[in-house]
Amino acid sequence: MIKSGEIGRDAIKAKGWLGAHKWLLLRRFSQVAVMLLFLLGPLAGIWIIKGNLSSSLLFDTVPMTEPILFLQILATGFVPAVDAIIGFLIVVLFYLLVGGRVYCSWVCPVNLITDAAFWLRRYLGIRGGARFSRNLRYWMLAMVLILAAMTNSMAYEMFNPVSILHRGIIFGVGLAWAVVIAIFLFDLLIAKRGWCSHLCPMGGLYSLLGRFSPLRVRADKREACNDCMDCFVVCPEPQVIKPALKGAGKGIGPVISAAECTNCGRCIDVCSEDVFKFGLRFENQIKVSVVKDKAH
Repeated sequence: MIKSGEIGRDAIKAKGWLGAHKWLLLRRFSQVAVMLLFLLGPLAGIWIIKGNLSSSLLFDTVPMTEPILFLQILATGFVPAVDAIIGFLIVVLFYLLVGGRVYCSWVCPVNLITDAAFWLRRYLGIRGGARFSRNLRYWMLAMVLILAAMTNSMAYEMFNPVSILHRGIIFGVGLAWAVVIAIFLFDLLIAKRGWCSHLCPMGGLYSLLGRFSPLRVRADKREACNDCMDCFVVCPEPQVIKPALKGAGKGIGPVISAAECTNCGRCIDVCSEDVFKFGLRFENQIKVSVVKDKAH
């Protein structure tokens, strides 16, 4: 078992502390910045964006609608307003381009909680726990839509941790504390990365959106891998790494093409050999070295 303090140690030596935490720090900045943009209105009267993560209006002009909310509206049988349709298309197009689960790692406030639980779990050496199929999130997504159809309401929004936490941050914590504590303890004591990587229906939906996104993490220097395993430890979806990293002998290209990848960049951070980088999903062919005989 890799100890918490040892993860990324070689990367820090090779690239410095900032270089080994660059993408993590940028993600935290992004998550906090999103929260601050929503808070500027209520706290300072500067209304850059109005609403919440489910439904918002940017600069009083550009609507944005959370896809899972929009699908629930459709499931209830109601006809969405034109602004809701436009907002849905804008959000879907954005995440189709950059990777659906970018939302999970760069925007969602619940990610801060689950990452904290994962860090403490490693620090305390907690091992084992409940195991869930990673496909369970897709079943959870189906259940959310069935629930909306059966109740003619967006019932899941009453329990959606993202919506509850975001409203709590903006309008007062209240019930949000219970949600924070419940998810934190669930990930800490019951299942490693249980909520985000196994159960969250929003994560399931964003995985579907990002299935064909052009922006991907690539393991172009996979021949330099020293098998330190740090990337597997820090990755919230470690199953997506192996095909791209170890698939050369099986004819698999270096692109991490799995839809579940969150494009969080932690594998890039902790790799001392700079095996990984952000790039495009194109040119995913195996590099073949051709040795030519010298003519004498």
